[in-house]
Amino acid sequence: MSAMQRSSVSEVGNAPRSGTEQRDERIGEGDTESPELVDRLESHRTELTGYCYRMLGSAFEAEDAVQETMVRAWRSHDRFEGRSSLRSWLYRIATNVCLDLLKGSSRRARPMDLSAPWSVETPVGNGLPEATWIGPVPDERVLAAAGDPAEAAVARESIRLAFISALQRLAPRQRAVLILREVLAWQASEVAELLGSSVASVNSALQRARATLAADGDTHATAPAEPLDEAQQALLARYVDAFERFDMEALTALLHEDSTLSMPPYELWLQGPDDIVKWMLGPGHGCEGSHLVPLTANGRPAFAQYRADGEPWGIQVIEMAGGRITALNQFLDTDRLFPLFGLPLRYEGQA
Repeated sequence: MSAMQRSSVSEVGNAPRSGTEQRDERIGEGDTESPELVDRLESHRTELTGYCYRMLGSAFEAEDAVQETMVRAWRSHDRFEGRSSLRSWLYRIATNVCLDLLKGSSRRARPMDLSAPWSVETPVGNGLPEATWIGPVPDERVLAAAGDPAEAAVARESIRLAFISALQRLAPRQRAVLILREVLAWQASEVAELLGSSVASVNSALQRARATLAADGDTHATAPAEPLDEAQQALLARYVDAFERFDMEALTALLHEDSTLSMPPYELWLQGPDDIVKWMLGPGHGCEGSHLVPLTANGRPAFAQYRADGEPWGIQVIEMAGGRITALNQFLDTDRLFPLFGLPLRYEGQA
């Protein structure tokens, strides 16, 4: 771990700072007495970020929460008596940090959670605050290396945007129980110990959480996300070609009849190829000549979109089913998201 990747605990303070200020910070810079402890804590950072992202719905808030978790763990490690594993202890701290952050806060959502589809003719209006929206996250920030391919597939599925949205509908403690039990496969007794509760209470919370997700139509929290097959890779290649050529006829042929386009921070979302293409040829005509750079986000293929003049436009997260594209999730907060994904703020050509 390089010195640039670490920051002194004394400089971090008691409260988490914004993700843009601290997301690349690490604990223990310059510490010569406990480098092993620093490395042990840091080895859990990615999985903890994934847990906090599922809890909070924001990559930036998740990284703030994990930084606060690391600072608390560092400061109180001398009182950690080893009655549980270091990993379990860190999850207990992270859960408390997340529950504190969620007190009194409104749940994050996607545009389609807030209203019916919009008309192309409706003015876009002003964007809503960042805290309104579920945001994208790079896979590598939240998916720790897993030896078991099945576990890795479940982890990818559990960060898809629709599932993160469904989680936000749960009460915070129910949210924690469901993630720990069904995504991370903890035993009910382990979750009860972490929450200072009983096994019966944990099982009851899990049943209520499952019922809420089922009522919302999301019953596949732990269904594995299979790697892209050749047909899906070919579909993505055709999408990139059609989008970069701004060929709306070719793009229409790739879209599912119920496909959606959304663009946080705007409430606007559209449904169906006709409205999507009308928007692209109207208010979205600035997309013509765009360049797409491939990424992965939320367990799905994604692209960084740059305008013809090289300026960033947004992060696209693509969803597919049945040989068609079902959702174009476009996130426009380029000043924060492009650095999060390690992207330059100007397109200089494909590497």
